[in-house]
Amino acid sequence: MRLISQIRRASTQVARRRVVITGSGAVTPLGNNVSESWQRLVAGESAISKLGAEFKGLPCQVAAQIPRERIQIDKHLSKSDIKLMSPATQLAIIAADEALAAAKLKPSELSEEQRERFGVCVGMGMFDLAEVYGAFQQLQRGYNRVSPYFVPRLLPNMACGHISMRHGLQGPNHSVSTACATGAHAIGDALRFIRNGDADLMLAGSGEACIDPLSIAGFCRLRALSTTFNDNPAVASRPFDKARDGFVMGEGAAVLLLEELEHARARGAPILAEILGYGLSGDAHHITSPSDDGAGATLAMKRAIADAGVAAQDISYVNAHATSTPTGDRIEAHAIGRVFGDHLPKVFVSSTKGAHGHLLGSSGNLEALFVVHACAENRLPPSINVDHLDVDVNVVTKSCKWSEDQSVQRIALKNSFGFGGTNASLCIASYTGK
Repeated sequence: MRLISQIRRASTQVARRRVVITGSGAVTPLGNNVSESWQRLVAGESAISKLGAEFKGLPCQVAAQIPRERIQIDKHLSKSDIKLMSPATQLAIIAADEALAAAKLKPSELSEEQRERFGVCVGMGMFDLAEVYGAFQQLQRGYNRVSPYFVPRLLPNMACGHISMRHGLQGPNHSVSTACATGAHAIGDALRFIRNGDADLMLAGSGEACIDPLSIAGFCRLRALSTTFNDNPAVASRPFDKARDGFVMGEGAAVLLLEELEHARARGAPILAEILGYGLSGDAHHITSPSDDGAGATLAMKRAIADAGVAAQDISYVNAHATSTPTGDRIEAHAIGRVFGDHLPKVFVSSTKGAHGHLLGSSGNLEALFVVHACAENRLPPSINVDHLDVDVNVVTKSCKWSEDQSVQRIALKNSFGFGGTNASLCIASYTGK
């Protein structure tokens, strides 16, 4: 039976459509675009800072924020756009525009038939609680005080909708909301749309903007956030370090342009990397905590590897979900060990959340974007703030060259896990030109 399964998988790998990444865009705590964010990331910088006076009295006093004056949203969007869109949607729009520009693609120049095969898969992990609280306060002053745009601004699928309307894209319009796995699921689902022939191109990712007193208070009550390093924000997020005490909330958006390989070749698109596989699983264990044996994470990684049609021994890097929580990082490290076994010493591991915090539903897509650029540039992003490693994996603490042998394809896994026990793993590789 195992031999039959392997033969079927091999035939599927040959027959199915290949999917590559031809553009990327991001607005992050580290920078206004991909280039700024990537350069600061590999330099080992931190974008985490002290929260403002409105957060006074909360146990956590740090976050990775994007100063709105820095990105100058009104230069990207009209006043009417801003009125219609939540902050997370605004960030996703900017990231999508950058991805299209990087891919050298103008939807306005495409035919109607081409735009019918161009879709959007952009999600949101959590809607803006400040938006809800503000609307409720307005309601206390009178029904007519509630904005008619309140509900459209709140819906998690509106980033997807606005991107499609902005560019006239009539392919699959699909939104994902799976907590902190949202961005990775969005990319994986977009991969499948192209593989299945539903589209030739997909903009995929997520946006998140939930740094407000109510959200911070809620996560503090869950005892999920870091509280030990309020006086030294830059070191508060420290995945895999012995002193980690919780995650640091971040905000931002990242969008990738996925494209069928022959379609990309035909138009001479710049190809950054290839997505080989996608794996999903459920913990079936607890609303916030994975099981101690990391069974769900293990399943997601194994399924991504199987879907990619590669062996565990072919993979040399894992971009971990590791959020800097005492339990989560340890369990994920254990799961990575289970997946790779004797090959584990040859696998590099890092979590970039020490630099940009945990972007909730926009974490998996941003970190997948960093993996894409790691593949393209043969450089591994580091885990910063690791003073005393307490897990048995090969953690990269300073950016370094990924592989000395340029002829060998660089293959990575990107993990994302969310509350409710939802897990996703993406297998991403350097593009060999074959």
